[in-house]
Amino acid sequence: MKFNPFEEKPRSLESIIMDFNKLNVKSYDKLNSSPYTRVRCILMNGTEYESVWLDHQFHRHCDDNDLRRSIALIRRSEQQQQKLISSLKPIDENLLETTIGYEQLAVDLTAFLAQNVKDRYIKKALDFALLEDFDHLYRYANLLESDMKAKAEDYVGDYTEIMPARPTIAHHRHPFDSVKRPINNKTSTLFDKCAVNIITAAEQQTMNYYMNLGGFYKNQKGREIYSEIAMVEEDHVTHYGSLIDPHTSFLEMSLMHEFTECYLYYSMMCDESDEEIKKIWEMLLNQEIAHLHVSAQNLYKYEKKHYSEILPDANFPILISFKSNKDYIRKIIQGTITNTGDREEYIEINNLPDNADFFKYQKKVIKNPEKIASHKTIVDHIQEEGSDYRVMDKPHPIKSLQDRKVDNVDIGRVKHR
Repeated sequence: MKFNPFEEKPRSLESIIMDFNKLNVKSYDKLNSSPYTRVRCILMNGTEYESVWLDHQFHRHCDDNDLRRSIALIRRSEQQQQKLISSLKPIDENLLETTIGYEQLAVDLTAFLAQNVKDRYIKKALDFALLEDFDHLYRYANLLESDMKAKAEDYVGDYTEIMPARPTIAHHRHPFDSVKRPINNKTSTLFDKCAVNIITAAEQQTMNYYMNLGGFYKNQKGREIYSEIAMVEEDHVTHYGSLIDPHTSFLEMSLMHEFTECYLYYSMMCDESDEEIKKIWEMLLNQEIAHLHVSAQNLYKYEKKHYSEILPDANFPILISFKSNKDYIRKIIQGTITNTGDREEYIEINNLPDNADFFKYQKKVIKNPEKIASHKTIVDHIQEEGSDYRVMDKPHPIKSLQDRKVDNVDIGRVKHR
């Protein structure tokens, strides 16, 4: 069924401001709710973060106070939405348990987007970072069992396998190799434009979460792995953010953000299994429709552009849905695990010149691979339990990663002559 948010009758912005009681909602159950309910909450929390961040930047680069007041009213509503969604996280869900949800989101969202985008260059970008987030899930899952004697399978369900991919130690690339080619909004499909916005916001939230909360972890080993992976997330935010079309005004970006939020809330509402949380997605969808219509009015008032110039077909594309992507991930592991970045492109590590920036940067930041936190986390688990922690339906697709008593630090990082 087609849904065009511009055809919906919006409420006024003043009418959607909520009182504080409405922001305090019942949280999901961390063990009994669907893992994808947790994932949806994390995704929409990050989407609201991104919207607030954009509107603050818009506010700081605008000299018209009437427009700034309009932006401020939308932003206040977005802030309320973010606080409400944040309340859906259970009080008894700790930093590391939430992290497992962040990585499951990164894995299954990226896999869904990669299988549905039309632009092959965007697909390459998604597939490349997919393997890295998949490996992060494996590292954090081992830390979870070592430190809390808890199993990540209880949080991800039977939807997502947990096993190594391109080792995290190989993710540390020179910043030059994270800058990719931007898409062209005029020629890209609507889904592709939404996908780039969605994955950038999701990774931005993950980067913020790790860089701010990692220092609160209870031991030094945990603090170090959060610090290391937070640096990879900086790479990912640059990687995905560089895909966004830079030839857009703040008003155009605002319109696209509000449209993407409407699209996401509608997708979450249709996909949600928890009936109470489904009602929340529906309520927030209606609020976002109000934001979208004001953004469209501002675009016309200040730039004399009709929303249809930015969104010629404003019917929602294929909806975002969360499902298991095990076979797809295994296929991408088999085909691209030894790839690394090479400026705007991707290259098999053996084909990278010896004087490439990747090798120079690796030498700069990794003095001793044996002491790198992401590696030590697995080694410590092997020493404690006799093997690493994995959840697999069948043997690992890469033979050199099948040994559960050794952590590989060479794949995608060291040339094999």
